[in-house]
Amino acid sequence: MYPLKFKPIYFDKIWGGRGLEAIKDNLPQGDIGESWEISCHKNGSSIISNGKYEGITLKELITLYKDKVLGERFQEEEFPLLLKFISASDNLSVQVHPNDYYAKLLEEDRGKTEAWYVLEAEEGANLIIGTKGCNENDFMEGIERGTLEKCLNIIPVKKGDVFFIESGLIHAIGKGVVLLEIQQSSDITYRVYDYNRGREIHVDKAMKVIDFNLSSKKLEGELQVTEDYQRRKYISCTYFEFEEYDIRNNFQDDTKGEKFFLYSCIEGEGKIVYSEGEESIIKGESILIPCSLGKVKILGQLKLIKVHVP
Repeated sequence: MYPLKFKPIYFDKIWGGRGLEAIKDNLPQGDIGESWEISCHKNGSSIISNGKYEGITLKELITLYKDKVLGERFQEEEFPLLLKFISASDNLSVQVHPNDYYAKLLEEDRGKTEAWYVLEAEEGANLIIGTKGCNENDFMEGIERGTLEKCLNIIPVKKGDVFFIESGLIHAIGKGVVLLEIQQSSDITYRVYDYNRGREIHVDKAMKVIDFNLSSKKLEGELQVTEDYQRRKYISCTYFEFEEYDIRNNFQDDTKGEKFFLYSCIEGEGKIVYSEGEESIIKGESILIPCSLGKVKILGQLKLIKVHVP
C-alpha cells in the first residue's frame, strides 16, 4: 500500500461558479459547485489516480483489501466519510440533514453530520447556522409568509473559520464562500427555502428532523505548538476527528496499523515519506493514508486538514 490520490469528481450547481480556482488547477468548464475529493458514495465513487491501483475505485480497493486500507478493527461495511470542496457563487438553499435515526426511517440511508473549514470568503460573506429565538411554529410561519430570514442565525465569516454542523441543525452556505467539508458518507438534503429557484422543497421531512435546540459557533480549537508544526484539534465526535496542521518543517504520524487518515492540503506543498517511498502533496490535493502504512513523515511548508475515524 501507499498514499492514495484520487481524481476529483466535479459537480455543476445552480449556485456554483469558478471559486474553486483558488485552490484547484485545471478546473473544468461550468458552474462548478462541488469537488468530491474522497468518496465511496453511490452518487460519486473516487477513482485512484496514482500508483499500482490507478484506475480502480476506492470502493473496489476496499472490497479487495479492506483490512490493509481501513484496518482490521474497522467494523462498518462501507467507507464512512466523504471529503469535498464547496464553492458558492450564490447562496445555497436553507437546509437540514437528518440524523442516523431519521435517515434510516425516511430514506433507508445514513445521516449527515459535517464540519466546515472556510478556505476563502469575500468581504461581507456569511453562513446561516441554526435559528435564533424561534420555535417550530415561528419557523413554519416564516416559510409560509416569506419572512424566514428573521428566524435564522446569520454569521459573518472569514478565511480559517471552522464550524461543526450536526445533523438536525438548520444551515446554509452564503454567496462568496469556498470551504472544505468533511461529512458522513450521505447525500441527503432537505431544503426549506431556495430563493425561488424552482427546485424541490422538502418542508415536511425537514420539520421532522430539525432540532431547534441545536446551535453552533466558530470553533477556536485546542492548540499545540512544537518547533516543527502547529496543531489545532477542532472536533472529536462519533463520526470523525478533525484537525489542522500548520507544518513549518516536518510532522510525523503513525497509523499504528489500526486507522486510516485523510489529509487535505489547503496551503503550500510538501511530500509524504513512508517506508517504501514518498508521494508529493500540493495545495488542493487530498490523500488517503491506508492503515497498513504505519509511520509516515510529512516534509515541507504546508497546511493540512487531517481527518480520521475515532
